[in-house]
Amino acid sequence: MFQVFAATPEDMGPGEIGAHAARAEAMGFDGLQVPDALHDGLLLAAMALHATRRLIVGTGVLVAFPRSPMTVAVASWDLQKMSGGRFELGLGTQIRQNIEQRYSARWDSPVPQLREYVQSLRAIFHSFQTGEKLDFRGEHYTFTRLQPFFNPGPIDDPGIPILCGAVGPDMTRMVGRIADGMITHPTNTPPEYIREVCLPRLQAGFRRAGRDGEDFRLVLGPLTATGRDEETVAAEWEKQRNLLGFLYSTPAYWPSLELFGWQDKGRQLQARTRSGDWQAMRDVVTDEMLDKFVPRGTYDVIADVYRQRYAGLTRRITFPMPGDPADDALAAAAIARLKQ
Repeated sequence: MFQVFAATPEDMGPGEIGAHAARAEAMGFDGLQVPDALHDGLLLAAMALHATRRLIVGTGVLVAFPRSPMTVAVASWDLQKMSGGRFELGLGTQIRQNIEQRYSARWDSPVPQLREYVQSLRAIFHSFQTGEKLDFRGEHYTFTRLQPFFNPGPIDDPGIPILCGAVGPDMTRMVGRIADGMITHPTNTPPEYIREVCLPRLQAGFRRAGRDGEDFRLVLGPLTATGRDEETVAAEWEKQRNLLGFLYSTPAYWPSLELFGWQDKGRQLQARTRSGDWQAMRDVVTDEMLDKFVPRGTYDVIADVYRQRYAGLTRRITFPMPGDPADDALAAAAIARLKQ
């Protein structure tokens, strides 16, 4: 039923990612998403692809604007060639403060800028594959020079899938128009939000592009509380309470709260952030909220929980790898059931 992807901890570095990817492949995962936060996402993808033979590996998501589309295109082309077509490029905008103050890069108009970023990548890929003159001219990016010396040449699998992260309405519609898939934020994964908000926006993008969206990869990555027994599940449930409290202190993620009438929760969490009252944030997140946002169940039932929530909404989900490798066999059985 589902393609099942594993996630990667944000703090996992190049020295650990190979073993992590090989473990995911052995457990039966179809793919692996690697972050771009504490370590370079493209480097992590290269290490994960080198350590595996079957696993699809994608960046989830690579921060686009600080990087030239040309440098990302070259790296993506190499990763696709070395892996025999197993690389997926996931891109995202990040937030203005990080782009300008952390990366010292330009933040202009994020929706048209990311649209041009994707379009320029496809133009570059086309020139790599065909040898035709590169001539992409946009408001944010212009590429008109690619001498034969710098062209890496054709590869067997030139159709590198480009997925984008999206939260807001304009970005989601744009992604539906031009991307091969969308990686959802964990706050946007309740089934009601996907059905009533996310899918109509994507479908508007599909219509504008004249596409049916049948081959579109919608990736749902819910926060999940699972484990070998109820005690472990309860502990994971509380971890997700803490994480949701942190995430919903950011106004950009409040639309999914608003769908359920919980606008005041976001304001309360933001106020606690500003006062530095981090410990009290978890008290704002109720069990009712967790029920909406966090699938819960032991390994022997979690596949059924996922089916009840996401069947008919997507064909690809992410699922957590066990913290303890001793639980890998139980998790692998759950993954197998998710794929049936």
